[in-house]
This record gives sequence, C-alpha cells and structure tokens, in this order.
Amino acid sequence: MTSESDAVKTVAGLMALAARTAPKACGIDSIKIEVLTGEEQKALGDAMIAAAKETGMEFLRINGEQVKASDATVLIGVEGQKTLGINCGGCGYVSCAEMAKAQKGRKNKGSAYAGPNCVLKISDLGIAVGSAAKTASIHNVDNRIMYTAGFVALKAGHLKGCSVAYGLPLKASGKNIYFDVQFGH
Repeated sequence: MTSESDAVKTVAGLMALAARTAPKACGIDSIKIEVLTGEEQKALGDAMIAAAKETGMEFLRINGEQVKASDATVLIGVEGQKTLGINCGGCGYVSCAEMAKAQKGRKNKGSAYAGPNCVLKISDLGIAVGSAAKTASIHNVDNRIMYTAGFVALKAGHLKGCSVAYGLPLKASGKNIYFDVQFGH
C-alpha cells in the first residue's frame, strides 16, 4: 500500500459523492454505487478475464487486467427499468406502461444489459458517471470509463436491481495504464 493508492481510495469516495449528488430526472435517484478494492476488485478483474475467454472479446481480457492492476474501481449503475411515468417515448415505447410490459417478456440472452430502459434513467447514469470521472480528473487520478467492468459486475451480483452499469478503475502511477493499449481487431 502506497500513499498514492490511499489517496486514490479517498478520491473514489469523492467520486461516489459526485455521482450521488449529480442531477437526476424528476429529482428521483435510481443510482447505485459501489467502490471495490482488494479481493473484490481482483474478483471482478478475474470475472472479466473469464468473460473474455467465453466470448472471444480480447478487449475484455485487457480491461480485466487493468482492473486488477488498479488501486480501486468505482461501480455506478442505474435501476433503468423503473419508469418515471411521464410517457416521453424515449425508450421506443408509447408509454411507460408499454415499456414495463415489454420488459416482462424479454429474455436477456447474450446481451450485456437488460432492456428496455428508461432513456431518462440512462441519461441520469451518464451524468453520474461523467461527474465521477470529472472528480477523478480534478484530483489527477488516472481513470477510464468501462462498460465491460459494468456489465460483468452486474453479472457477478453487484449493484442489485440495476439494469445498466459502468466501472471506473482508478490508478495513481507515473504512466496511465488505461491508454496506449493495443486492442486486437
């Protein structure tokens, strides 16, 4: 444990705060947040690597290795299948009731995320994730927004009740470990 990694854990808490207090549609908070370190974080990275082997998606393995090498990982998800009852149609259905009906009959085979989701809830997630990433940046902590860490975390049982999530691994080092990585095509 270094003083830098201790500082990263403090920043992870500030990121959780930024995500929690980010603006939400209709003022209704459906965001869930977890901060992983140590064995929990290693288990997430290992699950990502296992998912890479199952799917053949090499970038999942690379992202899993990056999560395992990180000082902390912030998971942010949303209960996107809850409706706001405003019938905006952004989800692709005429009404919130129609969206909820479509959810009941859908099987989530092979998909990273469950759907359909309320577009306003998904927007809330984007704002929360952006606020968290901004907070990391303000404090000079290298980070990367990973949908891979999010969907694998959901499959592993994190962020109960969420239908969409992202993970933000964090690292303090002399070289940003999340970029300049060659992904296979």
